[in-house]
Amino acid sequence: MDGQRLHFHLAGINNQNFIMQDEETRTWWQQVTGEAFLGPLKGKRLEPLISDEVSFATWKRENSASLVLQGIEKYESEYAPPDWDIKILKKPTVTPIDARDPLKPRDLVIGVALGKLSKAYPLEELKRQNPVVDTLGSAPLLLIIDPDGRSVRGFSRNLEGQTLDLILKPDSNPLILVDTETGSEWDFSGKAISGPMAGKTLARIQTLKDFWFDWKLYNPATSVFSAGQLPAAQSEKH
Repeated sequence: MDGQRLHFHLAGINNQNFIMQDEETRTWWQQVTGEAFLGPLKGKRLEPLISDEVSFATWKRENSASLVLQGIEKYESEYAPPDWDIKILKKPTVTPIDARDPLKPRDLVIGVALGKLSKAYPLEELKRQNPVVDTLGSAPLLLIIDPDGRSVRGFSRNLEGQTLDLILKPDSNPLILVDTETGSEWDFSGKAISGPMAGKTLARIQTLKDFWFDWKLYNPATSVFSAGQLPAAQSEKH
């Protein structure tokens, strides 16, 4: 941050969101936004990096030589239990529930924020309509979910001045997409593996798998995707 390398540790939990404190300035930072909200660096925001939340099978398929972080036996009692995600579902949330909300507080969404615009893609909708070809503002994007039903990635559909439309190749596992413009085939990493586009790669966009109650708290103007809706640009044509 501003040329200074910061080291972080857990400072607390707020509405089931991780609060970090840096050791250099003792500033407190919010996990989901990367924004400093208390201390000398208040108002600063950490630069987000493209990250993956995928199943180990998906990760191993793409990174066969990957190392795996191993726990330290003497600290095992401090690690989260295997069923922590089930236990957390029983804890109450403090975000107000709006009767007009299209989703339940703990519905999982894939959140996308581009500039001042944001959109929540319910995970169950992604499973029903995979891939999702959409437009947020003027940005054409693609969301795909792996056959494991948990691993989700987002990409820009703009490539070298061309906007691609992609569909799922039937019965492909691992997943294969085909663009309707050139007939090239694309894998889950966003790389074209055959056809005129072979070797080219779609640019990743940051996605966040989050509970609805948390996403809407930090993105109050968010829209919500509904399966079967046409992207705005296509809707205008029709």
